[in-house]
Amino acid sequence: MKSVPLGPGGQTAPNVVLGLMRISEKSDDEIRTLVKTARDAGIDFFDHADVYGAHVHDCEERFAKAMQLTPSQRADITLQTKVGIVPEGPYFDFSHDHIIEGVEGSLKALNTDYIDILLLHRPDALVEPEEVAQAFDELEAAGKVRSFGVSNHTPRQIDLLKTAVKQELVANQLQLSITHAPIIAQGVAANMVGEDQSLTLDAGGILDYCRIHKITVQAWSPFQAGFFNGPFLGNSEYAELNTVIDKLAAKYDVPTTGIATAWITRHPAQMQVVLGTTTPERVSGAAQGSAVPLTKAEWYDLFRAAGYRVP
Repeated sequence: MKSVPLGPGGQTAPNVVLGLMRISEKSDDEIRTLVKTARDAGIDFFDHADVYGAHVHDCEERFAKAMQLTPSQRADITLQTKVGIVPEGPYFDFSHDHIIEGVEGSLKALNTDYIDILLLHRPDALVEPEEVAQAFDELEAAGKVRSFGVSNHTPRQIDLLKTAVKQELVANQLQLSITHAPIIAQGVAANMVGEDQSLTLDAGGILDYCRIHKITVQAWSPFQAGFFNGPFLGNSEYAELNTVIDKLAAKYDVPTTGIATAWITRHPAQMQVVLGTTTPERVSGAAQGSAVPLTKAEWYDLFRAAGYRVP
């Protein structure tokens, strides 16, 4: 498993992460098998959020109950969770009190004394950076959170937080797959009049911004065709893309999920791929893409086959 920098402070992490948003209905044995498969593949980084599951902290609780980690086992893994979404309203909340309450709930649910990385989960339009800073300072001073980051944030939203937050933001979790790649595609088609791909979205340049500021991009939904509308692998609507993927999978002797992973891990931004599957075989297959050395031509062939304009 290839390692990549995690933020600007010298930390490293595997470039493939196991996301656990779908374990709510899984048995303890199924969860343990999933985690063991990930560990066997070199994945020791696990991604949670307080809203994952049937109720708040559900998946965090299921993970802790199934794993029953000893202190040494806990120290051997990285636990990341998120706070800020409130499904029943007010929908998004980055207030000091909500961040503190959310972290306390996650610590209890995960049966741990500390969170390795806390992400702010989707932007709160009513954010007060000073409240976020106060919460981060208190959590860091108490040893309850070791590193901080964001999810789905634009460059200017990160800059706004930085007006008050003094901690380095180590990660920004963004949706990215071969077929859902606006954070890459816009730059490729920049200044091409009349091309929708060239349109600047979300203030533009978030991937370049994260590279400049050494914020690690974590790519979620790496196999999704678009915004939660099914996978592209084996999808007849993406026949040309799947033909290229199948050819490369045969060349590099990895499953197709490994090639979909490799398209992201090959990028020089040194991103992490967040897997959302609960199928052990898909975890191990995807992990094989960690260090597949796609050539530039192969990378662009996949990009073009996905429907993006390559001038």
